[in-house]
Amino acid sequence: MEIPVIDLSKLTSEKRSETMASLHDACAKWGFFMIDNHGIDMELMEKLKLLVNQHYENILKSSLYDSEMANTMENNGYISDKDWESSFFVWHRPSSNMDELPNLSKDLCKAMDEYIDQLIKLAEKLSGLICENLGIEKNHMIKAFSGSKGPSVGTKVAIYPHCPRPELIRGLREHTDAGGVILLLQDDQVPGLEFFKDGKWVKIPPSKNNRLFVNIGDQVEILSNGVYKSALHRVMTMKDGNRLSIATFYNPAGDAIISPAPTLLLPNHFCFQDYLNLYTKTKFGDKSIRFQSLKNMTNGHPSIITGEN
Repeated sequence: MEIPVIDLSKLTSEKRSETMASLHDACAKWGFFMIDNHGIDMELMEKLKLLVNQHYENILKSSLYDSEMANTMENNGYISDKDWESSFFVWHRPSSNMDELPNLSKDLCKAMDEYIDQLIKLAEKLSGLICENLGIEKNHMIKAFSGSKGPSVGTKVAIYPHCPRPELIRGLREHTDAGGVILLLQDDQVPGLEFFKDGKWVKIPPSKNNRLFVNIGDQVEILSNGVYKSALHRVMTMKDGNRLSIATFYNPAGDAIISPAPTLLLPNHFCFQDYLNLYTKTKFGDKSIRFQSLKNMTNGHPSIITGEN
C-alpha cells in the first residue's frame, strides 16, 4: 500500500490543482501523508536528531531498562497499560517550558527553538491548504484554534528503544491524536510506526532525506464535519535499533471553542414540509442546492431556489 506523498514545491507550478487534489484525498481517505520539499532546513533537522539521540544515550537510557516495566517483561508478563518509550514533552506556544525541563543541553534547546519556528510556519501553511480544500476561509483553522492566546504548539520527543521482548508490549498503544495537525520528524533507519486503514495496519517506513510525516488529529475531523478523519495508529516495539520520533502538535488553545465550520454543516432544525416544497421543484436536480437553500432559510437568508425568506 503506497502512502500518499505531497510535494509542496508543486503548489507554485502548473501542477497545483493536481497537488491540492492529492492533499484532499490524503486527508479524506487516509488521515495521513508524507511531504517533500517542505522548506525546513535540512542541516537543522539533522542536528536536532543528533542532539536528541545524544540526550537519550546520556540521560534517559538507563532509567527505562532499570524500570519495573522491564523487570515485568523478564518474568514473561504482558504489559497492556504502559508504553516502551523514553520521552519528554516540550511546550512552545503560547509559552515555552524548555527552561523547566531537566538536563537539556543549551545546544538542544537552541536547535529545538529554531526548528519549531520554521515548523510553525509550515503548520500554518498546511492549515491554510486544508481549509482551501474544504472550501472555507483560508485562516479558519488558525482562528478556530487561537482562543485567547493563539494556537497551542508542543512537541513529544521520544525514543522507542530496542526491546528484549517485543511481543509483550507496544512502543505506543493504539490511539488517535487529540489535536489538530501533527508533523513528525522520525527515524531514517528503524521502523515501527503503523496506521490503521481499510481494516489493516499499514507500516510507515522510516523517513529518508528528512521527509516529514503528517497526520490529522481529532480536532480537524470535528472542524471539517467529518470530511477529514483522524487515523488510529501505534508504535510497535523492535528487537533491533532505537526509533527516533519528534512529533510536533499544532493544536487548539486550551480555551478555544471547537465546532464544525458552519459552511460544512448539513442543514438542521428545519421543517420537513419546507424540504418537501423544495424537493418537488428540484427532484431531478442536485440535492446540494436543496441543502444550501435549507441552510439559507434556517439562517434567515433567501432560498437559492425560491428566492423567498
